[in-house]
Amino acid sequence: MKSLFVIGLAVLILGLGSLFVPIPHRERHGLRIGDASLGITTQHDEKVPPVVSALMILAGGGMLIAGRPRKT
Repeated sequence: MKSLFVIGLAVLILGLGSLFVPIPHRERHGLRIGDASLGITTQHDEKVPPVVSALMILAGGGMLIAGRPRKT
């Protein structure tokens, strides 16, 4: 059960982080002929959709509850 708690904590932290931190994405567009190449690299910062972040937070919270140590 302790491993479920740790995994839940990690998923919860990743879900909260995905709300605020954009993920960088680079694309290379160009033309290559033989040894010569001509191109441009573009960079976009994309955020994870809020629905996915919310699902990660809920799943992490559920795993935290399911994996918490029981007092007997």
